[in-house]
Amino acid sequence: MERDTVLTATPTIDADLADATSCATPSRTAVSPLLPVLAALAAVVLWGGAFPAMKVAVQTLGTWQMMWARMVFALLLLVPLARRLAPARIERRDLPLLAGMALMQPCLYFLCESTALQLTTSSQAGVMAASMPLMMAVGGFLLGEKVSPRLWFGVGVSCIGVAWLTSSGGEGGGSAPDPFTGNLLELAAMACATGSSLCIGALISRGKGRWNALTLTGIQTLAGAVFFLPGAPGVIGGVADWSTEVLLAVVYLGGASSLGAFGLYNWALGHMPASRAGNFINLVPVAAIFFGWLLLGETLTTTQYLATGLVMGGVLMGTRAR
Repeated sequence: MERDTVLTATPTIDADLADATSCATPSRTAVSPLLPVLAALAAVVLWGGAFPAMKVAVQTLGTWQMMWARMVFALLLLVPLARRLAPARIERRDLPLLAGMALMQPCLYFLCESTALQLTTSSQAGVMAASMPLMMAVGGFLLGEKVSPRLWFGVGVSCIGVAWLTSSGGEGGGSAPDPFTGNLLELAAMACATGSSLCIGALISRGKGRWNALTLTGIQTLAGAVFFLPGAPGVIGGVADWSTEVLLAVVYLGGASSLGAFGLYNWALGHMPASRAGNFINLVPVAAIFFGWLLLGETLTTTQYLATGLVMGGVLMGTRAR
């Protein structure tokens, strides 16, 4: 199918991103209000399961090999849908948002997260994901959205909880040799995810049907496969020696987490404001702690549970203020 490339004047990116945080998004296709909610919830569950799966895979393969294998498997699943991935046209003003979306997520996001999971537990990394809704709120504020004092108070409480959890990670050892650094890297990953989500919301809300969840997920997956290409030789030369556990982890990460979760969440972003979609990330720590306990036998100390409660309390306080 031949595609037309339309070159137009480039408005400010801030204005485009501000549209993504607004509730007035007439270009979004009308669907049942329940469907975006269910899509976001399903994405959260899949992401929660990804933390222990990444922990298993990255400890055996390392960051670059694990991520390239994950991205390539997801690309293979997209091959039958290749004809549906191409946008009707690309406008010049889309290019900075597309580049920002792909660079922040999956490239920098997974680089930070996979490294973090070599240093901390999947449960603690999952708790760090609770910071994303508040980062979305701060992003909206920087783009001109009004933010209430209660939200700022929630941000402060959550930050205290994150600092407490990070400092109470212990001296390290076993599968979590440096939880302090690992938790900080997971926070950096959440910042990348926030920026990418704002870019996606802007693209879908102003695209008038040109951009959809499948297309954007395909772009992200292709960008990830290229970015993590240095890991290809290790995968090609060593895949025959992978254990069943590692193979299943990569299949889950590439199919359910990368393709399934990102596709569902991107679709939800197309049918609700980015700030509202970000609220569902509140449930990622719950899913991550549950799957970490179920699959890896991880537990938190009493102090860490208290710190986790403080993080979640601040998040809930802040998001309710929205």
